[in-house]
Amino acid sequence: MNQPVAEGLVWLIFFLPVASFFLITLFLRGRPREAGLLTVGAIGVALVVSIYALVQVIGEGGHAVGFSTHALFSAGDLIVNVGARLDGLTAVMLVVVSGVSLLVQVYSLGYMHGDGGFARYYAFMSFFTAAMLGLILADNLLMLFVFWELVGAASYFLIGFWFHRPAAAAAAKKAFIVTRLGDLGLLAALILIWDRAGTLEIAAINTEVVELVGLGVLGQTMLTLFALGLVAGAIGKSAQFPLHIWLPDAMEGPTPVSALVHSATMVAAGVYLLARFFPVLDASQFASDFITWIGVVTAVGAALLAVAQTDIKRVLAYSTISQLAYMMFALGIGAYAAAVFHLMTHAFFKSLLFLGAGSASHATNTFDMTRMGGLRRVMPITYITFVIGALSLAGVIPLAGFWSKDEILIDAWKYNRAVFAFGLLAAGLTAFYMVRAIALTFHGDYKGGEEPAPGEHGADPAHPHEAPRVMTIPLCILAVLAVAAGWVTFGGEFQSWVLGALPEAHEAKFLWDTGVFIGSTLLAGVAAAAAIALYIRRSPDPARLRAHPAVAPLHRLLERKYYADVLAEDLLVRRVFYGGLAKAAHTFDVLVVDGVVNGAARGTFVVGWFGKFAQNGQAQTAAAALLAGGVVIFGAVVLLQ
Repeated sequence: MNQPVAEGLVWLIFFLPVASFFLITLFLRGRPREAGLLTVGAIGVALVVSIYALVQVIGEGGHAVGFSTHALFSAGDLIVNVGARLDGLTAVMLVVVSGVSLLVQVYSLGYMHGDGGFARYYAFMSFFTAAMLGLILADNLLMLFVFWELVGAASYFLIGFWFHRPAAAAAAKKAFIVTRLGDLGLLAALILIWDRAGTLEIAAINTEVVELVGLGVLGQTMLTLFALGLVAGAIGKSAQFPLHIWLPDAMEGPTPVSALVHSATMVAAGVYLLARFFPVLDASQFASDFITWIGVVTAVGAALLAVAQTDIKRVLAYSTISQLAYMMFALGIGAYAAAVFHLMTHAFFKSLLFLGAGSASHATNTFDMTRMGGLRRVMPITYITFVIGALSLAGVIPLAGFWSKDEILIDAWKYNRAVFAFGLLAAGLTAFYMVRAIALTFHGDYKGGEEPAPGEHGADPAHPHEAPRVMTIPLCILAVLAVAAGWVTFGGEFQSWVLGALPEAHEAKFLWDTGVFIGSTLLAGVAAAAAIALYIRRSPDPARLRAHPAVAPLHRLLERKYYADVLAEDLLVRRVFYGGLAKAAHTFDVLVVDGVVNGAARGTFVVGWFGKFAQNGQAQTAAAALLAGGVVIFGAVVLLQ
């Protein structure tokens, strides 16, 4: 048995990006190259320590390597501790987050070169990574919630990084506000569990609280409400229906930010939260069923939206929503290990796809796939790595996405055939829209790209070329992971590592079902063939097909994104909240709140105005007032007798 990892090393993983953030902010704002190298170095060391921690935890069978918690402050019965929990789930996530973050930071050295906010960008990225690492390490719900909010703040800074663009500023505000709605549920869950159970420790909630509910000491309703609060937080952060509307707009940030947000940090936080509290979710049948069907609806709905997008980053954004939904309904049906497995493989191939999209945009100054085309001839490395990522996402054997996606489908088949059918449909749609993206971006003839906006730095779109090595090397590394991560972990002990984080023993073996494998592979093949026929062979012509009376209404619905933005922004925000509630609140504020305050002031003025005649310093006035008071008192006594 290996020796437990020293607590100082675990905290080092978190404090390295924290240190780089403060050093850049205080000393390197005018030295962009040094800021970038410092961030890369800090995350690189954090990755090395994370791998060491994973190796040590594997030696412990994935079980928690406990560390003493440190009291931060107390208020009455509330004692707030700061502590780290290192187990199989934590260790895997530490490696995934620090590994993907490192590759994104290296890639950014080329992608963000020449940007005026280069040092600020790396400061924010350090802050973002540190917040996610702190969230993963947290051993109590309050500490997790603090880092949860810091992740949200960091995403606001990075999505709105180019704040001089109105679209970027609006997207940052939208992401921040919409995710706050889910965070209210998480905050309510925190308050509820403290009030009813008197603890915020994650281990205690997963064991003692669940056991007390099972014994009837604590109510099942309380546990279900707590679980639903967790689910609400996860729906907001992981962009599930109906709070999915912020994620596509988040594409306004730099592409490396999108790669990190959509693969290993912010959106992964919601899935991680439910995985961390899986015993609670598993003990509440209502909460499990709720997240299962939310996931099923979101997986298919988002995949359909991806089919209609022409912006390559928005295709990948809706793909992220759909794949996160896979993980959500996997947790709902009890497929904990499969969900975490897919979270890991998805981080690799989705970051690869976003960085590949960024490489194509870097050469053409556009993300519009209808302005690209033919790039495979001039960008062979980007093309090959993007195809690998797309096939892995589509679940093609033997790439990483196949093993994790099919494991979820197998569990769904055994749980509920309707859930399986929807999951299979989402898998087929995934193969279709990814082959479509490859065809529009890399095949056919080059459409010329777009000229950079006046005053902005950009490449010459007339002569696109392969990205520099600082960008292509991370693509190649991620491509290797998108191939090998699946079969290495499927054939190894990955499931036992993450299952060791649970308080009870669970089956540590992934399943294999030939029927599910054949069915999903055939469906993916048919969907890919349909995309090739439409977008490479142009038979039938996609434009003519979209105009067909039977297809046009559906395509219009998908182009308008089910009118979700219209409902949320135009109806709820502008007409209900601003047009109705805000005006009512303004009226109440003016007539009631201001009326009471101003009325009190006017009343005081009137009393003072009359009072000045009594307090004028004249003896005869005081005598007259005394006489008048005496008369009033005498009259009252006479009347009351």
